[in-house]
Amino acid sequence: MTEPAVLVENIRKRYRDTIAVDDVSFRIGHGEVLGVLGTNGAGKSTTVEIIAGLRAPDSGTVRVLGLDPRRDRKAVRHLLGVQLQEARLHDALTVSELVEMYRSFYPDPRPADEVIEMVELGGKRDTRFESLSGGQQQRLSIALALIGRPKVVILDELTTGLDPRARRRIWGAIESLTEETVILVSHAMDEVERLCDRVVLLDAGRVVAEGTPAEVTARAGTSTLEEAFVAITGHDLDSVEDEEDAA
Repeated sequence: MTEPAVLVENIRKRYRDTIAVDDVSFRIGHGEVLGVLGTNGAGKSTTVEIIAGLRAPDSGTVRVLGLDPRRDRKAVRHLLGVQLQEARLHDALTVSELVEMYRSFYPDPRPADEVIEMVELGGKRDTRFESLSGGQQQRLSIALALIGRPKVVILDELTTGLDPRARRRIWGAIESLTEETVILVSHAMDEVERLCDRVVLLDAGRVVAEGTPAEVTARAGTSTLEEAFVAITGHDLDSVEDEEDAA
């Protein structure tokens, strides 16, 4: 296919006096895993929320499999799976109830047991969402993002709060998605280097580097992607300033 799976062209987004996204452009090929890197406040979350149709850009163009995520929201919803950094699900529903509810939204969902076991929540089927730990809520959110067999998946801070064993299991699940296009927002350099075909580095709402992890590292003249990020942006990934605070 000549048309990219995801097209982002010159998108901008301002929150009052703060420019969160400033002329961001990139393309993602079919079946590609793209890592979006940047400190909190760099524009990552706003960018992926615009791609998901959760926010409207002030200007610019976004297409997901040729569709406008705002204008063609219903069609995109069946093609796109989204796991955001903060899970916001119904507290009183159990894991099984949430999985079955989400399965009902799609014409050909994955089996309930498959996604529950994929994220190692088999022993929590009858546990209410409010009683799950933060890491368990994160794992359930990942399962719900994958349940509809989406063509494009957005994963925001995929393994935050997970123990090493759970991280490896989730990495394996993502690596099994050989046909899906994945957008991975992450601070974990080992995760990015293992899972991503290409990376986009954001700083102050702009793309400052793009390429394979090896290309970005070579361009920066460093030995690791984390060192390259520091060299290119001038600060490390632990810097905290959330662009959503301006919203």
